Amino acid sequence: MPNIKVYSKNYCPFCDRAKALLKRKGADFTEINLEGKTEEMMALIKETGMRTVPQIFIGDEFIGGFSELSELDNQGKLDGKLNA
Repeated sequence: MPNIKVYSKNYCPFCDRAKALLKRKGADFTEINLEGKTEEMMALIKETGMRTVPQIFIGDEFIGGFSELSELDNQGKLDGKLNA
């Protein structure tokens, strides 16, 4: 299973949904909470171009946020990425 990172913040319903989906899939992931970490958030925005959380990486691939993760699951493509 590839290394999965979920960048999140406190009180983020989409972060909670993304983590719940990954847990339902049995995926182990590392959560990086960016609450109060402005420099780290700015670096992530520069890397991904995305200003919101969650930001999800599976291996070296930037997936996007909860909507993109959910869409991969709906298309039947998420399991393949999680088990690569």
